[in-house]
Amino acid sequence: MRAVSPAKINLHLRVGAVRQDGFHPLHTWMVTVGLFDTLDFLTATDQRGGETAGQPGNIALTCDIASVPVDDRNLVVRAARLLLAEGGSRAPSTSIAVRLAKTIPMGGGLGGGSSNGATALSALNMLWSLGLSLERLSELAASLGSDVPFFLHGPSALCTGRGEQIVPLTRPRPQWATLMLPDFPIATAEAYRRLDALRGNDFAEKPEAEDLTLWPTLPAVDLLPRLANDLEAAAFDLQPALGKLRQAAEEIAGRPVRMSGSGSTLFTLFDTRDGAEAAGQEIQKRLSLKTIAVRIAP
Repeated sequence: MRAVSPAKINLHLRVGAVRQDGFHPLHTWMVTVGLFDTLDFLTATDQRGGETAGQPGNIALTCDIASVPVDDRNLVVRAARLLLAEGGSRAPSTSIAVRLAKTIPMGGGLGGGSSNGATALSALNMLWSLGLSLERLSELAASLGSDVPFFLHGPSALCTGRGEQIVPLTRPRPQWATLMLPDFPIATAEAYRRLDALRGNDFAEKPEAEDLTLWPTLPAVDLLPRLANDLEAAAFDLQPALGKLRQAAEEIAGRPVRMSGSGSTLFTLFDTRDGAEAAGQEIQKRLSLKTIAVRIAP
């Protein structure tokens, strides 16, 4: 079985004060975008791949990028182990090999690892005929990470709690985004720690919970000024070059530029593909910054 695993961007992200459990309450509008990793799932008896995963019940993950962990640190492996435990007597006795081909940049705030984990849950539930409901898969996804449940419910949703509470939201009217991909990552945990440090110990606010009902109907020029990301200040403090890139990109594009998640990916929105591609080409030429035009909520 082959499955594609989409990236996401946080169009809007408000972050509250850290909770007693160590998580931050969120109010975020996430959408998938047309940038994908690919996962191939092969059972031990599948001769097309010329490989097996070893002993029955074993999970062997390989990746085309050497720096990606292929052990229990990877959400694909952890998702498979969760399903094996959940399936009990229904779980397969054969081993499974998973090949992961990465396109989504790591450490860019695009949710590649979370998407991979969600894709593995969905694909293996089907491949192993476990018959788990979307509700149960979502519970398992939440145990893997805050962003993972969204990828079972996309392409557009309002996510609250620590990200695991999902309410579907109409796709945004702007259909294209220009992604700007700096050549340095930002670790999510570091961004949240820096946010807490910048806010100080007395900060106790909950995230702003704007009514986004009408936002998906707005064209790019009206939607962009409403969007915010509370992690930008922390990311720009960790990587001052990122703040400078954002400012320069805004001047070139002639419109607001936001950051996705904890960074380092920047983005802006367009109603047409031509607009997104033209802006990306100009930003790439003038800033030597890799860009890509992607469809929003494909």
